[in-house]
Amino acid sequence: MKRFWREVAVEPLEGAWRVTLDGRPIRTQGGQPQLVPGAVLAEALAAEWRAQGEEVDPRGFPLRDLADFAVDRVAPGRDGIIADLLRYAETDTLCYRADPDEPLYRRQQELWEPLVVALEARHDLRLERVSGVVHRPQPAATITRLGEILAAHDDFALAAIATLAPLAASLTIALEALEPGANPAALFAAANAEQDWQAELWGWDYEAERARAAKLAAFEKAAEFARLIRQG
Repeated sequence: MKRFWREVAVEPLEGAWRVTLDGRPIRTQGGQPQLVPGAVLAEALAAEWRAQGEEVDPRGFPLRDLADFAVDRVAPGRDGIIADLLRYAETDTLCYRADPDEPLYRRQQELWEPLVVALEARHDLRLERVSGVVHRPQPAATITRLGEILAAHDDFALAAIATLAPLAASLTIALEALEPGANPAALFAAANAEQDWQAELWGWDYEAERARAAKLAAFEKAAEFARLIRQG
């Protein structure tokens, strides 16, 4: 598709912000007005449009896609989104560890335990740790508390969490990525500790490396989206 606009601008509207192309407001991919909660995020969305060349590259709009997800999917379906996210709490990668006598266990303890402890302290809850792959339910009070935490986030933060959690297979990692000063690359490496361990032992596969890089890029972009929301 050819570029069809000349000027990109950002303007406030009824307590929100929007991007305009030649004075015309942008709509989401679902046809809704694309209104975002802060000027910082709106400027970042505008920058994606300004960065396009004469040929429009659809891959150049990751922040727009996240904003559209928030408006089109999260806003009308918050309860379902939260229910899906709580499933990542029940099977959180950081809670399922190798047996204590295995070398991998030590790396998991080093990378994972501080993140789990921080989540527990920050939100006054307790997560069960499991050695092996046999499922053990999280305490009902923990799931209730996590549901309350998720419900307190707005649609845009929930969109970020709903993107981060599947990439990390961990709600703990997703919530940590929203904290000020979070290091997305380090968090993604923690989430991928087992895969990276196997690759160190048996060697890296080109396709696996490429898939990991793509997931990391998506994870970092979702974390950036959350940071832009926080900045207002």
